[in-house]
Amino acid sequence: MERDREFALVSRLRAGDVSAFDEVYHAFNHRLLGFLTRMAKCRSVAEDLLEETWMRLISSAENLDADTRLGPWLFTVARNLYVSYCRNRAREQSYTADLTLLWPGELPQSPLELVTLNELECRLDAALALLPALYREVLLLVGVEGLRPVDAARVCGISPESLRQRLSRARKLLSQVIAGQDMSMETAREEVS
Repeated sequence: MERDREFALVSRLRAGDVSAFDEVYHAFNHRLLGFLTRMAKCRSVAEDLLEETWMRLISSAENLDADTRLGPWLFTVARNLYVSYCRNRAREQSYTADLTLLWPGELPQSPLELVTLNELECRLDAALALLPALYREVLLLVGVEGLRPVDAARVCGISPESLRQRLSRARKLLSQVIAGQDMSMETAREEVS
C-alpha cells in the first residue's frame, strides 16, 4: 500500500470513517487469514483470530498514531493474538490441529501445472508446518506476505538484525526439511522399484 494512501486511511480511521475500515479490510483480510491459517494450522482458529484482529482495529482506530503503518500494525496484532491463543491452549489441553493449510496464488493454466502446483504447495506447507513457530512466522511475514524485514521485525517484537538472523536460520532449516522430504521420496521410490 502506498504511503500517502496509508496516511489518508489512518486519518479517516481515526475520524471513525466506516468506509476507511472497509478499504483496510479489503486490502489486508486475505493476507491476514493466510498468515494466521499457516501459523495456527487450523482454519477455524485462524478465522477466530482474524475476527479478533479486526475487532482490535475497530476499538483502537481513534487512538492510532497518525504515522501508523497499517500492515505491520495488523500483523503484529494478529501475531500477538496467535501467541496468546497458543499460551491459553497449552494450559487447557494438548495441541490438535485441523491441517487446513492455504497457499494463495493464481490458478494454473493446464492440468500438468495444477498437479505440479499442488505437489509443490503440499511439500512446502508440510515443510513449513514442521518448523518451529518463530521460524515459520518470519518466513510467512517476509516470504509470503511481503513485509519488509524492518516491518516484520516490528511485528515479531525483535530488532531488525535479530530478524535477519532468524530469517537466515529459517531459510536454512526450511531447505533442510525440504531436502529431507526429497530424500524420503527417493528412498520410497527405491523401495518400490
